[in-house]
This record gives sequence, structure tokens and C-alpha cells, in this order.
Amino acid sequence: MTQKPLPVLGLIGLALLGVPRVVLHDLDLLHEGTGVNAAFVVVPLLAWIGIVLWCRPPRPFLTLLAVGAVHGVLLAVTHQLLWNLSFAGSPPQLGGNVADLAPAVQAVIIRSFAVVSSLVTGILLGALTGLAAWALSPRRRDPQPARRADAGPSTPP
Repeated sequence: MTQKPLPVLGLIGLALLGVPRVVLHDLDLLHEGTGVNAAFVVVPLLAWIGIVLWCRPPRPFLTLLAVGAVHGVLLAVTHQLLWNLSFAGSPPQLGGNVADLAPAVQAVIIRSFAVVSSLVTGILLGALTGLAAWALSPRRRDPQPARRADAGPSTPP
């Protein structure tokens, strides 16, 4: 059986599984520390792992790393689109010596860090789930032992 990588639409579909939690959280309809929130966090990640174990792409770690990267982009875009609703007229502000910066400059700085944070979060989730899928994968080891360089030519069975 030839292993095939997941199609791009499959990667995007898996990444989209995490978006409802982001939307509900940003709209203040879902709160951290609740069982419902935990389900919205864990179920998509378990689905990522389950689908990859079921489909058996040749590189489960890289597959889920790609899913995580796409998820990070979706996370960043969603947060930016819902920014004003999320903060309801009271956006975060910088403190300390940089508090004197113009509000527009502060917004650019804070939003930029939010984008980077979203991308890092997605990539880390992809790496962690990819590691789990790789560890659980029944084909993670090559079924044929590696040949020694000095073993000479191989003979067909």
C-alpha cells in the first residue's frame, strides 16, 4: 500500500477544526477553565492525530506540523478580524516607558505580537500533535533493516 500525503484541502480542513473555539473565545462566549472550553481545545487536536493515524501519510510529524502552521495563520487572522469586538472599545495598551506612544503605534505593536503569538501557538500545537501521531504510528519504523555499506550488492529474494 502506497502512502500518500494528505491533500492541501485536508490540511486546511483539519486546521479549521480549531477555529470555532477562537471565535467563541474572542466573542466572550467561551471561557477558559470550563469543560466546554477544554472540549473545544482537545477534540480538534485529537481529531488531527486520529485522522493522521487513519490516513497514514508518509510523514505524520511533518503533516501535523503543516496543519499547525495553517491553524496558526487562521488563528492570527481570526483574532485580527475579531479584535475590536473582543476588546469592546477598550483595546490593550502598552505600559511603562512606551505608554507615551500614540495609540495607533501601540495597536500596531500589540497586534503584531498577537500575530506572532498565534503563529507560534499553531506551530507548537502542530509539533506536539505530530510527535504524538509519529509515536503512535504503526509504521514509524522502516520495516526493512538498514543495509550496511560494506554488505555488498543485495540479491533479490
